[in-house]
Amino acid sequence: QVQLVESGGGLVQPGGSLRLSCVGSRSTFSVYDVGWYRQAPGKQRETVAGISRDGNTNYADSVKGRFTISRDNAKKTAYLQMNSLKPEDTAVYYCNMNVPNTNLNYWGQGTQVTVSS
Repeated sequence: QVQLVESGGGLVQPGGSLRLSCVGSRSTFSVYDVGWYRQAPGKQRETVAGISRDGNTNYADSVKGRFTISRDNAKKTAYLQMNSLKPEDTAVYYCNMNVPNTNLNYWGQGTQVTVSS
């Protein structure tokens, strides 16, 4: 069973920064696409950012210019650098790794991000 462990969440003031990490247990981490998602109370889970195994990235419009997704395959880790945080970024953030068109699709347990003064 693949295990994903997120970390780096916490409480931050508006305008602040956090960096989330997602560590995968599979040695084949490099072949997976990785995504970050978030779910705020009472709302559906939404896509935040994704990075393919080739390094191509995509972002939700709401975070473009503020968040950066990256990966270090040697460390089996993906990152989400979040700058200029806003209260509306408050949510539980989840990491996902998957191989498209297969049943290889795994989720982490989530990490809470709270943006508040």
